[in-house]
Amino acid sequence: MDIDSILQPLQRFGVHLGLERIEQLLFSLGNPHHNVPIIHVAGTNGKGSVCAYLSSILTQAGYKVGRYTSPHLIDWNERICLNEQPISVEALQSLLIKVIDAINPTTESPTQFEVITAAAWLYFAQSKVDIAVVEVGLGGRLDATNICCPLVTVITSISREHWQQLGSTLTEIATEKAGIMKPGCPVVVGQLPLEAQNVVRSRLTKLNCPAVVVEPATELPIVNGQRWASYQNIDYPLPLLGFIQLSNSAIAISTIQVLQQKGWKITPEAISAGMKKTRWLGRLQWVKYGDFSLLIDGAHNPAAAQALRHYVDTLEAPVTWVMGMLSTKDHPEIFTALLRALDSLHLVPVPDHSSADPLDLAVIARTICPNLATCQTHEDLFSALKTVQSDRPVILCGSLYLVGYFLKSLPSP
Repeated sequence: MDIDSILQPLQRFGVHLGLERIEQLLFSLGNPHHNVPIIHVAGTNGKGSVCAYLSSILTQAGYKVGRYTSPHLIDWNERICLNEQPISVEALQSLLIKVIDAINPTTESPTQFEVITAAAWLYFAQSKVDIAVVEVGLGGRLDATNICCPLVTVITSISREHWQQLGSTLTEIATEKAGIMKPGCPVVVGQLPLEAQNVVRSRLTKLNCPAVVVEPATELPIVNGQRWASYQNIDYPLPLLGFIQLSNSAIAISTIQVLQQKGWKITPEAISAGMKKTRWLGRLQWVKYGDFSLLIDGAHNPAAAQALRHYVDTLEAPVTWVMGMLSTKDHPEIFTALLRALDSLHLVPVPDHSSADPLDLAVIARTICPNLATCQTHEDLFSALKTVQSDRPVILCGSLYLVGYFLKSLPSP
């Protein structure tokens, strides 16, 4: 039985925040999470990049490192890694079957996310990892990952997203994300809007958490085509694109410094090597497609769209957008962040998900940016890619699920 077949029946339970089901499930499995030291990472944007930096640095420092992130782009096993290597499909299948067998049929069924989260804890415990870097799935306070006391808590950023589950204001969203803080546990915090700062500061005080508020790193001159940055007197290569990585990389290094203060042996050389080797698929990534290069990025909320636009502005040319979005996203705000006069826009559906209708998106886009060079809709992604002109930068964005669908089509390296 393949992984999709194992997990498909659980999809009907959807997004259902809460800790009782995951706690019961992990109890049935012997509480594997109690044996896994973790770094817990929340945030609207940047948490995946920060997890990638941390995992790479700690691996270079010689530790056995687990990493749990979501969503996956191509295959389920991407979510669970050991020293930068995804769990094998066979091992994940075996773990999922074990987790599902542990479900008490007389209690409320866990969700799909809770089951794979339990599989991650089990894998890390069985592997006897020194540390695991664990990304929050959604929100924080009631997320399935929020069931133990971490070595360090990280909040990368807070902006408006998932308001259907987390609340419509920044105060409500910040309250949910700050819910991962634990009494006395060090917290590393990125730059936050004032409304979110107030929430986080109040909880830091209430829980007596030592905190580091991180300023972005300083960009250094490019050397032999390699981008460099500096933070806390540490110079390091910066392989991930975008201005936002000055913040994300600084957050990662601040988190490493907290571990160093706790006695973890992580040298400057390990930090530099870990930064250099960091890879994070589908985020500001150039790929070859046919006879032209294509920039792919999720840009699935307004803040992520603004970060993408900041990078696109460095290209200094009108661009061609190929975009699809989920129906639940803030379409006007994302278009406002991305679209500029003379850009071309090709709108497509996001396969196998609750996609916004490209025709509806076209109406919004033309209202937001009436001076687009073109605005077309297509029945699918690949028919759109056949029509784009490669004489200008082409960018595929709007949904990580759409990016994953595209990446699945590429030949294996």
